[in-house]
Amino acid sequence: MQKLIMVLCAILLLFFVSPTNAQPLRLGIAGLTHGHVHGILGREIKGDVEIVGIAEGNQVLASKMAEDYHLPASIFYSSVDEMIAATHPEAVAAFGSIYEHLAVVEACAPAGIHVMVEKPLAVNMEHALKMKALTEKFNIHLLTNYETTWYPSNQHVYALLKSDSIGDVRKIIVRDGHKGPKKIGVSPEFLDWLTDPVLNGGGAIVDFGCYGANLTTWLMEGKRPHSVTAITQQLQPENNPEVDDESIIILAYENANAIIQGSWNWPIGRKDMEVYGVKGALYADNKTDSRLRISEGYDGFRQKEYSSKEREAPFNDPFAFFEAVLHNKISLAPYDLSSLENNLLVVEILDAARESAKTGRKVYL
Repeated sequence: MQKLIMVLCAILLLFFVSPTNAQPLRLGIAGLTHGHVHGILGREIKGDVEIVGIAEGNQVLASKMAEDYHLPASIFYSSVDEMIAATHPEAVAAFGSIYEHLAVVEACAPAGIHVMVEKPLAVNMEHALKMKALTEKFNIHLLTNYETTWYPSNQHVYALLKSDSIGDVRKIIVRDGHKGPKKIGVSPEFLDWLTDPVLNGGGAIVDFGCYGANLTTWLMEGKRPHSVTAITQQLQPENNPEVDDESIIILAYENANAIIQGSWNWPIGRKDMEVYGVKGALYADNKTDSRLRISEGYDGFRQKEYSSKEREAPFNDPFAFFEAVLHNKISLAPYDLSSLENNLLVVEILDAARESAKTGRKVYL
């Protein structure tokens, strides 16, 4: 009986004593101008993440966000440095312009603070390499968040591809975009830098070309394309006077190619991809739906259709994923969609794509 009582007491302790790694991630927010910031400010309280500070120099915007999300004025600061000094966050999520990503890492890395930025990683390779050097010097994680990382359809396509369902990859086509930032009504603060060639690094070629580069690098297991060829157009000069709004990027690999269509001119918003192998094709039609086609004869095929449920935590949410990585609950796979190694190659591809579009020539990596 005494032994039974001791076992029961041990079980009760498991319920009432929280392990140290169960503490929430102390998260700071750097910037509020990116429209994706609503994903964390409006996120339901799950106990895994605690916002300890928000840095935003635009006081009008900061006040609006505080009112909209019922946030106390005490957690707002005018700069990242001020927020770090006052709150000592464990990690920071950046929601300013892409150009500002480097400055966020420069502020956080020396303090040992991990960083997650919105896609893409950086405006160019110069910034990206400086960020990489800081992560190595100060031993921090630097993740990049894409909406499509959390799509169960993309993960299902990846799993089917790796199970040899369609044989070796020959062609990947990724299409992303919408009608354009002004047409869909993004906030003035977001529009100001999203259509700025310096602060965003370009237009649609950066904003949506990065998705295809990220997914292709993942599907190709980190292989580098031999060359990059790209074209850009400006079909809405009245809305996007300083940047492109239409782009096509072609990546050439040894035995495959990828076509990335990033556009602010789709009449219907989309984020989908197609993967063609020697035996068939895989389609991720939207966030949940995917298809497998196996070739039969000249133009015939057998098709299976799938509808995937939301992935299990922490693989369904960027902030849960960030917390799990930092608290050693999971490890990043090689060339994971969020990983630094994947996203360094993404920036290199985007740099080459802009150069190709500018010069009208193929760029070799």
